[in-house]
Amino acid sequence: MAAPINKNRVSSSGSKHKVKRLHWVLLALLVSLCVLGIIFHGRKISYFFRPLWDNPPAPFTRIPHYYAENVSMDQICHLHGWSLRSQPRRIFDAIIFSNELDMLDIRLHELQPYVTKFIILESNTTFTGIPKPHYFESNRDRFAFAREQTVHGTFPGKLAVQGSNEDPFVLEGRQRAAMNSLIRRAGISNGDILLMADTDEIPSPHTLKLLQWCDGIPPVMHLELKHYMYSYEFPVDYSSWRATAHVYNGQHTQYRHSRQTEVMLADAGWHCSFCFRHMWEFVFKMTAYSHADRVRYKSFLSHSRIQDIICRGDDLFDMLPEEYTFKDIIKKMGSIPPSASAVHLPAYLIQNAHRFKFLLPGGCLREM
Repeated sequence: MAAPINKNRVSSSGSKHKVKRLHWVLLALLVSLCVLGIIFHGRKISYFFRPLWDNPPAPFTRIPHYYAENVSMDQICHLHGWSLRSQPRRIFDAIIFSNELDMLDIRLHELQPYVTKFIILESNTTFTGIPKPHYFESNRDRFAFAREQTVHGTFPGKLAVQGSNEDPFVLEGRQRAAMNSLIRRAGISNGDILLMADTDEIPSPHTLKLLQWCDGIPPVMHLELKHYMYSYEFPVDYSSWRATAHVYNGQHTQYRHSRQTEVMLADAGWHCSFCFRHMWEFVFKMTAYSHADRVRYKSFLSHSRIQDIICRGDDLFDMLPEEYTFKDIIKKMGSIPPSASAVHLPAYLIQNAHRFKFLLPGGCLREM
């Protein structure tokens, strides 16, 4: 006679199979979500885990920066451990220029009393190989006040070829290397000060006075600049360090925009990133500069999206902060808190606040 069927055992076995199938479904769903997350947010995930795969650069040795109004240059130099010169050094300000006309206007007016020559090099293409006009050349009348101080040159760019994987940093490097001959053409001599910076990296006038009048300064110094985003309403931090000041030496000084020494002068000026008046300028830079690969979707270039992001102080490329510790990443996540302060900014900006409202607190709306 056949053994009786144990219904409880059958029921238990069926339940186990159902649970196992559910586990596999959940696992498949989890894998799918992970794949989709990597596809749509791979760069965010990579940046969040940066502390696991990347090491921070060695910290700079920061030189304290002393300044106050109505204090003599003799005292200021001695506070830094330097001595006062009998006559000022000449200063040459060398920049690669793209299309930042408003920032160039502020830079030239702010630094004009201290600079012997402004050396401006521009190309007919962007670093990504997009054709562009010579914006400085076609707007010379705007900068006529500095005509006698300006040495201007052009660099033949390279158009992007479809299917080519030309590295924009290589094209950028070639243009920066071409700056060296233009600097020599400007009449620089050994012992003069040479500033290497981008247009929107503006040293403060009291920084230039130090460089002019103090003996004993390091032959090469990075300049720590207060970093702003979109305008001077959104201060980020003091992470901007690529601008440098060199006591020129014809045998050794080469134009670069990378780390060149361990020494940095604290609080030496302002760096205002993506500080544009018009929407087209934002779109142009997003597609033109060396990090153009961050434009992952066409929607990133929408004017309405860009405008909303500017007024919120969010990231144009929907990226996480580029930091080396989880603590710093988490601390900097989210919108940049707006500031109501317009103190200790370039004097020319405040003198012409009616022209530059978009760079000041409350001026986040941009022109089309």
